[in-house]
Amino acid sequence: MNSLTRYAPLAARILLAAMFLPAGLMKLGDVAGFAGYVTSGGLPAFLAWPAILFEIALGASMLLGYRARWMGLAGAGFCLATGLLYHFHPADQVQMTMLFKNLGVAAGFLMVFAHGAGALALDKS
Repeated sequence: MNSLTRYAPLAARILLAAMFLPAGLMKLGDVAGFAGYVTSGGLPAFLAWPAILFEIALGASMLLGYRARWMGLAGAGFCLATGLLYHFHPADQVQMTMLFKNLGVAAGFLMVFAHGAGALALDKS
C-alpha cells in the first residue's frame, strides 16, 4: 500500500499533463481560431497567446514535477475561471458536464498544491 501512495501523485501529474500539454500544443496550429473562442467568453483575443503558453507550461510542470505546488494552484484557478466563463450554461447539459469536468480537474490540481509533486519529480517537497 505504501508504494501505491508513493506513486499516486506521479500518476496524477501524468494524467494532468496528458490533458494540458497536447491541448496547448494543438492550439498552436490555429491561434486565430482559438483567439475567436477566447472572445466568446468575453475576454480579449490577445489573451489567446498567454493561455496557450500557460497550458503548455502547466502540462510540462506537471509532467516533470517542477514547481508543481504553485502551478497546481494556478492550474486550479485556470480550470475554475475557464469552466465558469466558457461552460456555465445551465440549460445545456453538455456544457454543464464540461463545467463539472473542469471542477474535478481543479480538485486534482488543488491536491497537487496541497501535497506536492510526490515521487520522481524535480521538486523535492
